[in-house]
Amino acid sequence: MTTAVTGHGAAGQPGGGRDVARGNGGGGSRAAVLVHDVSGPVAHSELGTIGDLLEQYRIDAELVTVGAHPYPDPAGLDLVVVMGSDRSAHDDSVPWLSGELSYLRSAVAVGTPVLGICFGGQLLARALGGTVRRGERNEHGWFPVTTVDPEAIPIGPWMEAHFDTFTIPPGAQRLAWTPDAEQAFRLGPHLGLQFHPEITPTVFETWLGFWQARGQDKRLATLGVDLAGLRAEIARRADAARAACYSLFDHFWARARAHLAQRGG
Repeated sequence: MTTAVTGHGAAGQPGGGRDVARGNGGGGSRAAVLVHDVSGPVAHSELGTIGDLLEQYRIDAELVTVGAHPYPDPAGLDLVVVMGSDRSAHDDSVPWLSGELSYLRSAVAVGTPVLGICFGGQLLARALGGTVRRGERNEHGWFPVTTVDPEAIPIGPWMEAHFDTFTIPPGAQRLAWTPDAEQAFRLGPHLGLQFHPEITPTVFETWLGFWQARGQDKRLATLGVDLAGLRAEIARRADAARAACYSLFDHFWARARAHLAQRGG
C-alpha cells in the first residue's frame, strides 16, 4: 500500500513566492517516493523540503516503504525519488536491496526520471553501472562542493551524513565532489546526490531519534561529530538550505519534464 504525500506546504518559506509558477509545472504528474525502514508520519518527516516541493509542483506523490509495500509501475510515473537509509547500498544481504535495485533499473529502462538522495544516490549509481564502497572518511556536517554546473548543483554548503561513497556511473556526467567523496552525477534525466538537500530541523530530529535508538550517536561522537552543534547549525542554516534545495530541484525538474515531453509522458 502507498500513502499520498500531503501536508508539506510551508507558506512564507523561502521560495514561497514562486509557488504559483511551480503549480503550473507539475499538475497531473505522478511520483513514487521510496523510503527505508520507516512508514507513516515518521516517513513523511524524513522528506523535508523535498516534500514541500512535490506539493508545490502539484505532483501526486506516493510514499512507498521499500520491502513492505509494492512498487507502482514505473512506466506510469513521471518521477521516482529515492530517499536515504542507514543501510549500506553495497550490502546485498539487506533483504529488500536487490528488489529496489531491480526497480530502479526498470524505471531507468522505461525513461522515468530518478532522483537519488544519499543512499538513494548510491543505489542509483549501482543501477546505472557504478559501484558503492565504504569511504576513506565519513562526512557528517556542512560541506561546500566543487561543482561544474552551479545552476544544477550550487556550491552549498550542503548537509552530509554518510560513511559510504559511489563512483560515477559509465557515461554519466560528474557534477560535483568534495575531497573525500563524489557528490553528484547526472545521466540523462537522472540525478544522483550524496548530500541531503532536503534537510530541515525536523528531518534532523528524526535522524537523531534513530541514531540514539541504535547507539549510533555514540559512534558519531567518537568520530568527533558534535550532534548538539550540528543541530544548532541546521537551525541557523535552515532558510539558506531550503532556498538551495528549491534551486536544485527546480533545475532537476525542468530537465526531467523536458525529457518526459520528448518521451511523450
